[in-house]
Order: sequence, then C-alpha cells, then structure tokens
Amino acid sequence: MNTRWKPSVTVAAIIERDGRFLLVEEETPEGLMLNNPAGHLDPGESPVEGCVREALEETTHRFKPSHLLGIYMSRLQRQRPGEAMEDITYLRFAFTGQLGEVVAGRVLDTGIVRTVWMTPDEIRASTARHRSPLVLRCMEDHLRGQRYPLDLVYTDTSVQLLQK
Repeated sequence: MNTRWKPSVTVAAIIERDGRFLLVEEETPEGLMLNNPAGHLDPGESPVEGCVREALEETTHRFKPSHLLGIYMSRLQRQRPGEAMEDITYLRFAFTGQLGEVVAGRVLDTGIVRTVWMTPDEIRASTARHRSPLVLRCMEDHLRGQRYPLDLVYTDTSVQLLQK
C-alpha cells in the first residue's frame, strides 16, 4: 500500500504578559481542556497569517507575532466508544508576540468557553487538562528565551493562489 502520510499543520500563539500566559479553555471529546490559542492552518495562508487569525478567533484579541518560538510535532491516538481508532500527528508552528486590543463585536470561536491567564506554576500543575503536551513545552521554551526570526518560515506566493 502506497499511502502518503500527511501531518495536520497547526499554528499557536504563545502569549505572555506580566508573568502569566494566555490560554483558552475549550470543549473537546475528552472534556473541558486547556490549550494555547491555536488551530489548523487554512489553505492559502502563511503560518504567521494563520496564527494571527486563530488568536483572534479564540481570544477576540488582535495578535502580532514577533518571533517563531519553534516547530513541534506530537501524536494523538484515541478511540472513542463505537468509533475507529484515531491516529493524528500534528506539526505545530508556535509564535510569540504582542497581544493587541479586543476587536469590538467579536465572540469566541465555537467550542472556546473562555480565555484564562495562568502562571507557569499553574500551567505545570494542570497538565492533565492540557489538550496537547505542546502547551507545556511551548511555555517552557518561551521561558528559556527561545526565539527565532519570523523569516525562518518562508511562504511562497504560490500558496496564496489556493485562496482563489
């Protein structure tokens, strides 16, 4: 069988202010979980554009990425009762930057219950509620000062043609 493996590409905003990190509490098949403002990259957008969009959708705030924090892979295997086994590999582009103003009239994306600011110790103590092991890893990398220039991730203009 010649099947091409394709990871799911996601983007995440790692937002720190005054020693606290902005997370979202979201409904999942496993219950109410914590995650970074994050989501899937849409056709026709660069990883930076996707991160800006996802941060807005999940927090109602504008977000301006300043650095690439890292590129991460994780795997989720789960089986819900009566369903086939899911086996998904995620490739995450995580960005740090500045949280901007709330956009008037915006509401949180479907499934997002609320945003919450948490200290590093609170995040470390809540790993059982993390949607992904990357929530903790991204925070720890941010605290270590890991940063890369945004131009490390290049998006050719041909990608924009996917929007048409």
